[in-house]
Amino acid sequence: MSEGRDNDLLIGRNPVIEALKSDAEIEKIYIAKGGTGSVEVIRQLAKDRGVRVDYVDRARLDKLTEGLKHQGVAAVVSGFTYQELDDVFAKAAASGEAPFVVILDEIEDPHNLGAVIRTAECAGAHGVIIPKRRACGLTGAVAKAAAGALATMPVVRVTNLTRALDELKERGLWIAACDMDGETYYKADLSGPIGIVVGNEGSGISRLVREHCDFVVSIPLMGSINSLNASNAAAVIMYEVRRRRSGM
Repeated sequence: MSEGRDNDLLIGRNPVIEALKSDAEIEKIYIAKGGTGSVEVIRQLAKDRGVRVDYVDRARLDKLTEGLKHQGVAAVVSGFTYQELDDVFAKAAASGEAPFVVILDEIEDPHNLGAVIRTAECAGAHGVIIPKRRACGLTGAVAKAAAGALATMPVVRVTNLTRALDELKERGLWIAACDMDGETYYKADLSGPIGIVVGNEGSGISRLVREHCDFVVSIPLMGSINSLNASNAAAVIMYEVRRRRSGM
């Protein structure tokens, strides 16, 4: 496994709880003075794992988290762990299902990336693939938006996205690009081992990446706006894959 260190601050109660329950290396937890509710769970988990807890004023926590909504809790971690493609296939094998992978082409917004990772976990995908360049990596804001999903959803960061697509195809996956001019998604064959490609928030899927996909699927748009938010589009397609797998 390779280590990613784009950010070392995990923000929010649920992400911190999930990190404490996982194998994440946590150096320190900041808790705003006077915190109640699930803060007690965090205190106990931290005590059980021997993790240091610092109680600070909320103003200091606001400054540490750069204005993000922290719910009175943040954790300093040693770095987010990126997985390898083999880890994705191992997760698929353990699930007893054909591999189901989400590939993101230059997604830049951390909230979009976190939302996709969260939905991928909920929809039963086996991994998310992102490029190293011109794209958001795993940061505290991503972990917050993912709401704990980073603890169980493998995220693979690759140097060359088209090469990764070729490797996925060599390993038996069909790759579907989500774009505006493809076959309507509910008519397309999204069964079996599948990879879904979702493009950049503004420019969509790059020409080269699209050329390495096997087919294109689109989502009908009935209003006056000509595109969905990237994470929303990904959610629609992911749950169509899940619907097919569930025989619904």
